[in-house]
Amino acid sequence: MRIALFSDIHANLPALEAFFNDVETEKIDTIYCLGDLVGYNIWPNEVVNEIRKRRIPCIAGNYDEGIGLNIPECGCAYKTDEDKAMGKISIAYTNAAIGDEERQYLRQLPRHIRVEFLMGSKKSTLMLVHGSPRKINEYLFEDREEASFTRILDEANADILCFGHTHKPYHRSFANASNGGYKHAINIGSVGKPKDGNPQGGYVILDIDITADWSNLEAVKVEFKRFEYDIEKAASAIEGSVLPNAYAQMLKEGK
Repeated sequence: MRIALFSDIHANLPALEAFFNDVETEKIDTIYCLGDLVGYNIWPNEVVNEIRKRRIPCIAGNYDEGIGLNIPECGCAYKTDEDKAMGKISIAYTNAAIGDEERQYLRQLPRHIRVEFLMGSKKSTLMLVHGSPRKINEYLFEDREEASFTRILDEANADILCFGHTHKPYHRSFANASNGGYKHAINIGSVGKPKDGNPQGGYVILDIDITADWSNLEAVKVEFKRFEYDIEKAASAIEGSVLPNAYAQMLKEGK
């Protein structure tokens, strides 16, 4: 079972179009979007409608929720006053630009998706969230203590937990006493606003061998895909709008 997972497009239409071109070269059984379609660039409606017309199952990101509710708040954890000021400009711009149908689409997105399947002879669960199972805007960074991660997985009853929000891809696996195998936590990175120092767009292909046993660590394979896109077009769009030019530089630097 090969599943493509993507997230955090943030109104970056050139990146989304390049993602679709890239994923179409892969042999994929299904595809899911983990939210944050809008914010930080000029194409919120176009991005929403690209997802809608393909009927891709999608969950809400924290930015989608803020715009869906038409509130001046995205639930983002900005670290400085400057970041907060830029963030206010971004959410005000997006609230003004979003169409009524597109806002309604964002408003009705679910907060998580659970996919149940048989792994060998045991029922197993893949859970898709934006931030964490506990909060839509919780940051699950790679350096979180193992005990905390396993507690989150156990409370969510998830064998595989996939999420975005930090824009920094990684995969961690943990011993699972209940099935003698492993549990997995996977951050799928960002299509349209990477923050790991690599400006290329990113997504994940999750390859699950459903005939294998959970005791086999290789039964769940994670491929981090990166792709080129027209960063200059995306950056120039920001620079030609009321959005802060700093967002354009962030795209160029992958920050």
